[in-house]
Amino acid sequence: MTTIPAEWAAHKAIWTGWPSAADLWGEDLEPARAEVAAMIRALADGGRGDRVRVLAHGREAEATAKLALGQSAEIIPGAFGDIWFRDTGPIFTKDGRALGFRFNGWGGKYQLPHDDEVGARIALLAQAEYKLNDFILEGGAIEMDGEGTLITTRQCLLNPNRNAHWTEEGAEAALKKALGIEKVLWLDEGLLNDHTDGHIDNLARFVAPGRVVCQAPADRDDPNHDVLEEIALELSAMRDARGRKLEVVRLPSPGAVTDEDDDVVPASHMNFIIGNSTVVVPIYSGTGDDAVSVIGELFPDRRVIGLSSNAILTGGGSFHCITQQEPA
Repeated sequence: MTTIPAEWAAHKAIWTGWPSAADLWGEDLEPARAEVAAMIRALADGGRGDRVRVLAHGREAEATAKLALGQSAEIIPGAFGDIWFRDTGPIFTKDGRALGFRFNGWGGKYQLPHDDEVGARIALLAQAEYKLNDFILEGGAIEMDGEGTLITTRQCLLNPNRNAHWTEEGAEAALKKALGIEKVLWLDEGLLNDHTDGHIDNLARFVAPGRVVCQAPADRDDPNHDVLEEIALELSAMRDARGRKLEVVRLPSPGAVTDEDDDVVPASHMNFIIGNSTVVVPIYSGTGDDAVSVIGELFPDRRVIGLSSNAILTGGGSFHCITQQEPA
């Protein structure tokens, strides 16, 4: 039977990519590289944490990655479109297999050469048996507790721009067969202006069996005020695959974070990555101390570190979006 370990289970490695495409990142390339490097060093934790394996596309990217990361990571040449390996990379099982899924650029919005090859490439590098499932799925669209429960959103999984024929029942059947899931919990919508159409890893995360964390509005003017309140209300009424009523922990959202055109961007503290010895939490424009404090209480056995993710966010995501863990 297929089992996907929870993210807090021990890792053999964490996979990520080095921002490599100057035409995609523009003036944000170097700031994004600095933020990715800081995340990698935090995950490696001076040799106490994770083995971080970093794909770099092209000679310039390889050279700059080696210079920036030193002994903190293993740099591996490899082609990819962009660094969103949570969505393009494989999902690893407890028994060491790598599960791939079809990828269509988040509903046809951003289709880049080589992104549809990342899953198989990482599986090969990990020396893992690779199985490609014949439906569209991004890793950021699903959140699992390692004990048979999966949370997702209707906005993403039932969107006609992914698997046009899917109903809730059809989606649940596919997820249960592919991932060994026993129960699917459905939320409705995600953050404003999120090109992923409501990825769950910006909304709610398991932090222990039966315990989930989500955001509270920063204030009445929070652009996601109503969505965040509804998410907490829905989660509090749910039970997991083991029959436990979910314990819902909330932390303050970043509030209104805008881009250079003053448009709201989908900034979220939920996009943290859980490492072997650390938890790395994205913060924006100096905010986030309260969120880091709450997450620190949830992971007393790990060092919780808040790091800037402003430049990475210009590409559409944050730390969880650019990483994929390989279980030990």
